[in-house]
Order: sequence, then structure tokens, then C-alpha cells
Amino acid sequence: MNYLSFKILIISILLPPVLYIGSILSLERYLNDRFSTQIESIYIGDTRPLFAGSVRLKDAVNRNIRQYLSSNPWLAWGVKASITVITRQGTLIYPAFNTDTESNFDPPDAIKIASDNYTLMNEGLSADIDVKIELNTLLANSLLIFYILVTVMALYVYYRAGVKRSRREIREKETAIEQMQNRDKTLTRHLDQLKHEKTKLSASIDVVSEKLNQERQKASRNEDDYIEEIISLEKEMEENLSRQKARQDEIDALKDEIRGYEKTRQKLGKQQAKSADVVSRRFRALYKKLRFHDRAINGFVQLADDMKIKCEEIIHQLDKDPKKVPIKRKVFGKKNRETVFEIIFAYNGRLYYRPLKDHTLEILTIGTKNTQAKDLVFLEKL
Repeated sequence: MNYLSFKILIISILLPPVLYIGSILSLERYLNDRFSTQIESIYIGDTRPLFAGSVRLKDAVNRNIRQYLSSNPWLAWGVKASITVITRQGTLIYPAFNTDTESNFDPPDAIKIASDNYTLMNEGLSADIDVKIELNTLLANSLLIFYILVTVMALYVYYRAGVKRSRREIREKETAIEQMQNRDKTLTRHLDQLKHEKTKLSASIDVVSEKLNQERQKASRNEDDYIEEIISLEKEMEENLSRQKARQDEIDALKDEIRGYEKTRQKLGKQQAKSADVVSRRFRALYKKLRFHDRAINGFVQLADDMKIKCEEIIHQLDKDPKKVPIKRKVFGKKNRETVFEIIFAYNGRLYYRPLKDHTLEILTIGTKNTQAKDLVFLEKL
């Protein structure tokens, strides 16, 4: 979750249903206008048979609308069209139902049919069309799946970008720590050299002071003969004191610089401790059958991202079914002969754990082949 913000996650959850509902409503409005335009243009059809009395108006309207609906591909995708055609006087034209009381064996009266058709058309026809998209249909489900896939792809791209950014930050931190450690070692060596030089200067000052005392004793016997030599020795002592003071100032400056680097290292250490605390709380919440030693948490935080994924996969398997996890070897302690098991992950990773009395497992340490020697020393001290 370090690579995904809570806001992005909420948007990813809410966006598909919002887009789905909006698309359904927009598509319904579009299809309603489309159906209305097309049906109003075809539902009467050719008027010549109507005025000739060869076809009833109701039959022509019903036939034209049925032909239109049967050839419309939207209905196969789950679109439902409710169509009603009435006159302004309220006479129902479509959908038709049989109310004709005349005998079906009587021959049709063309003049009467033409008169009825003319009367109905003079009243004016009005088509009421209501288009709905049914839920759980091919069209509705296709829209929902499409928006879910688009959202998942966008979320995946955002997640990959977060992973790359996190890896780059980790590399920059590791480089900065290594540079500060090298600088710290250089300053420490320089400080040791200055301390050694200070010791030599102090010894030289003592020698000069002793010589000065001796010369003063000689000067007391013959002051005129040794006055110039005494002045020379005093100058030499002042020069030594001046050099000693300069070295002391340089030592103080280096100490201040070392303290600055120590503060920076402590700040980075606090960041790693915070990451270890987050990992510890997450592991204890997810893996109820496992116990984690602080050394294991710290070792996990220092792994590369790819190795973290492989390591957590092993931890998940240990929590679910430890018998399915391949064990490389057993490591026995020297004091109490307690058995510790070693597991290899990601070729270079090492994980050590031991069974507890309450049928749980304790993850003791996590590291790599480079830290294996230190991990084994730690295990021997358990």
C-alpha cells in the first residue's frame, strides 16, 4: 500500500459504477431519440394502400413497427422499447388487439376501410416511445466490464509508477548512506592523524620548555651570553603553541562536521525504524500463526523490493501450511540444541524460523547470503 494512495483507491472503486450509470442513462436518451425519429418516419409507410382501402391503418402501423423492431440490432443487446401509437382522440393504434365484432368470413369493405383510415389520420397520430436498457443484459454487462478493465489498467499503471519511484528513492537513500559512511571514515582517520600530530606537538613543546628552562639556568650564570638563544627558543615555543592552537581549531571543526553527519544518519535510522514498525504491525495483523523477531522485521525492511515479494510469499505459505514449504537444512544451537530451520528464497535470500510450543512458528531472522554469517552467530546465541 506504499505505492497506492487512499484517494486513488477510493476513486478506482467508485469510478466504474459512476461511469456505468452515466453511460446507461446517456445511451437510453440517445436510443430514445433515435428510435423516436426512425419509428415516426416509418410507422405509417405508404399511404396509397390506406386511402385505397386495401389495408387498415392499424394493420399497417403494427406491421411496420414489428418489421422495424425485428431488424433492430439493439434489441438483441438487451434494449427494451415500449412503443404506443394513439390518435389525439385516444384511439389505440399500436399495440393492436382484436376488437372487431364483424365476422371474419365477410368480405372487407374497401370504402369503409378507406373512410376509417382517413378519419384516424385526420385525428392525428402520436407515437410515445420509451427505451430502457435492462440490467444484467449483454449491453449493460459489457459496459460495466469495460469500465472495470479500464480502471484496473489505470490502477496498474499508477501502481507500477509508484513501485519504480519507491525503488529509485531506496537506491538514492542507500547511496547517500554509503557516501556519508565513507565521509565519516575519512574524517575519523583525519581526526586520528590530527590527534597524533597534537601529541607530537605537545611532546615538542615539553622538550622546548625543558630546553628553555635549562637555558634560563645557563643565562642566570651568564645572561649576556645566552640572551639571544633564549629569545629564539621563546619564538619557537610560541610558533609551536600557534600550530597547536590551529590543529585544535581544525579538530573542533572536524568534530562539528562528524556530529552533523551523525544527526543525518540518525534521521535515516528513524525512517528505517518507522518502516520496520509499519511492516511489524502489518505482519502481526495478517499472519496470526506466526511470531516475528525484531531482527527478522529489520532484515525484511533492508531487502530489495523483488526479494520482499518472494520473502512474503514464503511467510504466507508458512502461515497457511508450513509442510508445503521446502526446507534447505536444520541449524542446531550450541547451548540448548534448539532446532532452527533454514529456507532459501529468491536464490540469495535466507529465512530462519523455529517451532514454538503453542503450535506457532517464530521467524527469527531474514537476510541474504551476505548476512548469513552474522545471522548464524545470532542464532547460536539464542
